[in-house]
Parts: sequence; C-alpha cells; structure tokens
Amino acid sequence: MTPAPANVDVSLSQGVAIRWRDGHESHYAIAALRAACPCATCQDLHGEGRAPEPANPLHLFQAAPNRLLEVKPVGRYALHFRFSDGHETGIFTWEYLRSLCACDACRSGR
Repeated sequence: MTPAPANVDVSLSQGVAIRWRDGHESHYAIAALRAACPCATCQDLHGEGRAPEPANPLHLFQAAPNRLLEVKPVGRYALHFRFSDGHETGIFTWEYLRSLCACDACRSGR
C-alpha cells in the first residue's frame, strides 16, 4: 500500500514534517532532502558509479546552507522542491519520502 500523508508542514528554513495517515511522523532536514534527490542528474552524481568529489581545501569558505524556496504538490502522489542552490528537478513521491524516514523505528525496520 502506498503511504499517504495526513498533514504536511513546511519550513522553508528547516525542512518538512509529514504526519502520515497511519499516525507515523517523519521529519526531513533540507540537507537530507537535497542529498536524496531522486532526479536522474543527482542519481548519477550520488550513485555508486562515480567517485566522491574531493574535499574543499578552503573549508572556511563553504557555501551557505541550502534553503527551500518553494514546495509544491505534484498531483496526489508527490512533492516538488525548489532549493536555494538552484536545483529543482526532483520529484519526491510519498513512497520515496516514507522510505527516507530516518527515525529509529524506520531505520531498524530496514
């Protein structure tokens, strides 16, 4: 059965909290959502076939933390995020978001 949200709370500076119809609650930080983007470009970048980027030797000059600029529903099956780094091609289905839940109960059930 595909998970369905009962309520979605969005904080453009903090992330997304979803209360699912089964009563479970999931919280997603912006950095975690951005790192888990399911679009083809990001899956290629984060996939197993590519070496990680080298560490930034100028660690004092890190980019500002990502923010959400916009969150929109995609039909009845997903959310679309527009991030402050300009990325906006990923569509996060309810099923995918539920699979990303990092709470203790969900992690132990995987």
